[in-house]
Amino acid sequence: MKLFVGLDVSSFDIKVCLMNGEGEKLKTFTVSNDLPGATKLRDTILECTSNQVIDTFKIGLESTSVYSFHPSMFLHNDESLQALGAQVYVMNPKQIKNFKKSYSDMNKTDEIDAFIIADYLRFGRSNMSVVKESQYVALQQLTRSRYQLVHQVTREKQHFLQHLSFKCNTFKEEVDSSVFGNAMMGLFFEKFSLEELAHMPLEDLAAFLQEKGKNRFGDPENVAKSIKKAVRSSYRLDKVVEDSIDVILGTTIEVIRTLQKQVKEIDKAIERIMAGLTQTLVTIPGIGPVFTAGIIAEIGQIERFDDETKIAKYAGLYWLKHQSGHFTADDTSLTRNGNQYLRYYLVEAANSVRRHVPEYQAYYAKKYKEVPKHQHKRALVLTARKLVRLVDALLRNHQVYTPKRSVNI
Repeated sequence: MKLFVGLDVSSFDIKVCLMNGEGEKLKTFTVSNDLPGATKLRDTILECTSNQVIDTFKIGLESTSVYSFHPSMFLHNDESLQALGAQVYVMNPKQIKNFKKSYSDMNKTDEIDAFIIADYLRFGRSNMSVVKESQYVALQQLTRSRYQLVHQVTREKQHFLQHLSFKCNTFKEEVDSSVFGNAMMGLFFEKFSLEELAHMPLEDLAAFLQEKGKNRFGDPENVAKSIKKAVRSSYRLDKVVEDSIDVILGTTIEVIRTLQKQVKEIDKAIERIMAGLTQTLVTIPGIGPVFTAGIIAEIGQIERFDDETKIAKYAGLYWLKHQSGHFTADDTSLTRNGNQYLRYYLVEAANSVRRHVPEYQAYYAKKYKEVPKHQHKRALVLTARKLVRLVDALLRNHQVYTPKRSVNI
């Protein structure tokens, strides 16, 4: 017997459709989206499968953030369902929506949605994700939160620089934004006015930058010169305007430092979980612990994927083809489907790896020269696609990174 269970999950209930291998509805019902409801769902499924030999047993639901998390984990971890060989899949809502278009004569109801999900499982032509184990789920929550915090820090820094332009309007023109950090925040708000900076000896300013920047400035004297030039050429503000800008800069600094502190706390939690996972990605030059954790969190157990092509598709690292007759478009868009977090970590990791591994640098350069437009973006995504093969090989074969020809890719 083949059994497909479609679940349409909302914040308060779960619509259920049980379907056999011929596409016939065996049972439809509704349970509450809580522990008693999930228990009733499990018991009803067991009743329908009693005295039956199950050779295919799939349970599917759309990825709807926290609403789908609890029922998917409950069903995935239930021993009685595992004994029957049940596999729980979390699916992309866009794929279900597109699949439903083929049922144009059906009304829009939640019961129908559960039927569509069950039928989608039955056809099996999908890029579905089997539910991950708890340690990977925990790691994923941490890495995704870190992703959001880091992007918030970036936005706050942009906010700071925007208002810094009011106080020192030529700063962006004269000073490289890459030197932004605690030294700059302290320099323009906590320590000195523009007049004090303008008359400060160059050696003292360079020493301040080196101390506050913890020796991260390659040429602190040159940075100090650019700052003094920006200060001297900038307009001076009225006192009331300057005071208001200082308040904004001060609050923004506090927000940035708070976010950075939270990132460090999450990094410690990520490190604790990663210590309990067996993986070898960190041995790839340039990939580092942050990218490793992000990739591992989104992929989970490598056995969830048949091969590296499934990982690439799951991440959305492919271009849609545009072909009609004898015409094939040269300039096509990267797909908007896929796991945005996995795509982000793979692309960022590839950008770092290419700076450390000659093979990837050469591949990036080759792809960069192949097209006249979008060279960097295209070359970087293709390099990330190449990296997927290495990631898959190391995780699947439990290998440590070694130069090419020593890894079973």
